[in-house]
Amino acid sequence: MNSNLDNKKNLLLEKLRELGIKDEKVLEIMAEIPREDFIADYLRPQAYENAALPIESEQTISQPYIVAYMTQELKVKKKHKVLEIGTGSGYQSVVLARMCKRLFTVERHMPLYKGAEEMFKKFRLFNITTLFGNGIKGWKEQAPFDRIMVTAAGEDIPDELLYQLKDGGIMIIPVGGQDETQHIVRVTREGDDFKVKTLLPVKFVPLLSGIVHSS
Repeated sequence: MNSNLDNKKNLLLEKLRELGIKDEKVLEIMAEIPREDFIADYLRPQAYENAALPIESEQTISQPYIVAYMTQELKVKKKHKVLEIGTGSGYQSVVLARMCKRLFTVERHMPLYKGAEEMFKKFRLFNITTLFGNGIKGWKEQAPFDRIMVTAAGEDIPDELLYQLKDGGIMIIPVGGQDETQHIVRVTREGDDFKVKTLLPVKFVPLLSGIVHSS
């Protein structure tokens, strides 16, 4: 990384601390990962701005604060098996994979799926398993999961994802329509009950069904 990006990254990490990110493991991992590798070359100067940026297939790489916040609230431990819905650029996936035992990640856009797979090879992350598929359905064959993170906003919380959580498991998901205020919510499974806590207002791309073979 050039010194200019290095300085911007350090300033961003300071900003994340000011905004309330206290999990040092999350901050340490985000300090190690070159966010500029996950975006188009013309956007590299903006890699460490605290902003969402466009990627292929009309999707976005999330604002660094949101990545840090959602990861912190997911309370991932090294022994955990984690499901991510919406691989996107692969940036959030790499953060999660460095915190957990196994990451299973689902992407519905083929160009993003292929690009993320290449990134995981580049970073030599062999604890990530990818699936090109419909994220709303989760990954039933690999369930149950200790943790689930959804990186697109559903108008409600998909039942299929709820029941793929282990008892005591946690899911972080943005909820709300595109024309209303969305919120990140944390869902904790307690037997057949689900405790839902509203956390933070956000703006995410929609959680959609089906798969897309081209951009």
